[in-house]
Amino acid sequence: MKDIQNTQDDRNVDIQKVGINNLDLPLIVQRKNSSDQVVSAQARVCVSLPRNYKGTHMSRFVEVFNDWRNKNLLGVDIKGCLEKIIQKLNAKSGELKFKFKYFIDKKSPVTKLAAPMSYDCSFEGRINDGNYKFILGVKVPVTTLCPCSKEISQYGAHNQRALISVKVSYNETEHIWIEDLIELVESCASCPVYSLLKRRDEKYVTEHAWENPKFVEDVLRDVVVKLRNHKTVKEFEVECEAYESIHNHSAWAYQAEVK
Repeated sequence: MKDIQNTQDDRNVDIQKVGINNLDLPLIVQRKNSSDQVVSAQARVCVSLPRNYKGTHMSRFVEVFNDWRNKNLLGVDIKGCLEKIIQKLNAKSGELKFKFKYFIDKKSPVTKLAAPMSYDCSFEGRINDGNYKFILGVKVPVTTLCPCSKEISQYGAHNQRALISVKVSYNETEHIWIEDLIELVESCASCPVYSLLKRRDEKYVTEHAWENPKFVEDVLRDVVVKLRNHKTVKEFEVECEAYESIHNHSAWAYQAEVK
């Protein structure tokens, strides 16, 4: 049958990225404790398309994913999967991103009761001119307590849940565990959040946040300093958004750096 995608296009436009988005897939994620967690992931994959081709072959993306899934490698060898996609589609560059929820059994601070806590995470691979780059992303919910509110009030201070989004990139020979990155981020907040809290735990997190007030600027700077000092991280992006409890808007801060 005639291959329309391979026919000539005369509009003289190179397409930087074309592919598929929101493809649901099972993904194998390696845990720090040496076990695996199978998660439901949404994939976005794309390649470059030269101006002389009318379209890319969308089905080939799914074919590669299916081959990798059958080999039990999907989620382990992001680079290999992306290299295969670029080769199969005869492209010069490509990107592959998986978004998924990752679960950690998190213990409450006082009673030490464990319950699953979910975190939005992502794996992203990029190949351009033969150079590979991997990006690990985590979104970590935390508590922040307003230093200004604490300072000007005779009693009490407003606090809110905040979301700290971090993306880090590092060399292929290095590795950063999702668990370690989440722990680094949580240490920069007024207090972490938990799935399960008994009364003694709730007392602890309330008082801990009171003793550790932070603006979004404080949280952002603390995360930035820790990532600057991290020996494995080569570049990073940090975003902090506090969903204000006394305003109908959020407080927000952002920083990106290459070391």
